[in-house]
Amino acid sequence: MTTHQVTTHETGAGSGGGTPTDLPAMDVTGRLARLRRCLSDAGADALLVTTLRNLRYLTGFTGSAGLLLVTADETLLATDGRYRTQAAEQLQAAGLAESVSLAIGGAQLQRDAIVALATDPRTRTTGTTGSRLGLEAENITWAAQRRWSDVLADTELVPLAGVVETLRQVKDAGELARMARAAAIADAALAEVLGLLADGRTEQQVALALDTAMRRLGSEDRAFETIVASGPNAAKPHARPSDRPIETGDPVVIDFGATFDGYRSDMTRTFCVGGEPSPELARLFTVVAEAQAAGVAAVAAGVVTGDIDKACRDHIAASGYASAFEHGTGHGVGLDIHEAPAVGQGSTAILTPGVVVTVEPGIYLAGLGGVRIEDTVVVTDQGCHPLTGFPKDIAA
Repeated sequence: MTTHQVTTHETGAGSGGGTPTDLPAMDVTGRLARLRRCLSDAGADALLVTTLRNLRYLTGFTGSAGLLLVTADETLLATDGRYRTQAAEQLQAAGLAESVSLAIGGAQLQRDAIVALATDPRTRTTGTTGSRLGLEAENITWAAQRRWSDVLADTELVPLAGVVETLRQVKDAGELARMARAAAIADAALAEVLGLLADGRTEQQVALALDTAMRRLGSEDRAFETIVASGPNAAKPHARPSDRPIETGDPVVIDFGATFDGYRSDMTRTFCVGGEPSPELARLFTVVAEAQAAGVAAVAAGVVTGDIDKACRDHIAASGYASAFEHGTGHGVGLDIHEAPAVGQGSTAILTPGVVVTVEPGIYLAGLGGVRIEDTVVVTDQGCHPLTGFPKDIAA
């Protein structure tokens, strides 16, 4: 078995997932101003934020229920009594205690507070009659839209898509530091549990051990449902861990991530138990590793994300496996495990410094298994640098 050495001093082990004091602060106070500049371009006087990740991004509030109304000059956070103290503390910590008003109480009180501010004539910027309130079109339900329409009869409701998500694409130094910490935790956890693959453990047992190790090393939670897929199960890109025992000669795809202070990591490594793959499986390892390296090399500021996908896909196709690579090459990562920009066929987003994306090509052959290799990288002016650092040796 190959021994994998991963530096663990950066993981913040023992932090218990609490708010870190040893990392750069995030520039939360500047985000509302950037959002306001986007609203006028979108033709809205205000935006009602209902996506909790967006609410957290804009204010630092991490509660499980809340609404945020952002107008040209005012911001109102409405939530229930469970978060009375927490909301005030988190706004204070974010430097927003003086600029964000709080409405704490039941659903009716929250709606009344939102309506009062949304219909205040002083909030209008797009015209002299009526007002235009943006709703997050990709989050709000039809039923919720109807309810807001009923209580805002004189307000035009405008569907807005991706306004806050676009702002979230470029990470500041504080966000990148938290993502790097999450990635370091994941690296260290995999180093701890990799030896279990050769011990005849089941996929479920390995996944549980990996999740437990991440929590012990400081992760708040897994970034998403951990994938451990062995043998023929490795041909399923999003297989769930099963009770199948892992055997010598198996390919084992492990796709997982940690979460630190809300920010996530994402990494995939594929191993061969015993280190001696069959000739066909060995070829898959080589082709995917080369394709992934080509994709990472293509990442840089100014690059269209579809071209990164093309770099990976062209190599796999030239190797004779075009039909066996059926998912996109990657995606953005941050507060969500999947966020903008998309990195796939036909994707048109243009990368800028500070954007974080994954590069994760794969080949999957039913009955034999599959190989996927994934890194999370930060776009720079010169290219990119990886947040995930676990070695890509195939032996386990």
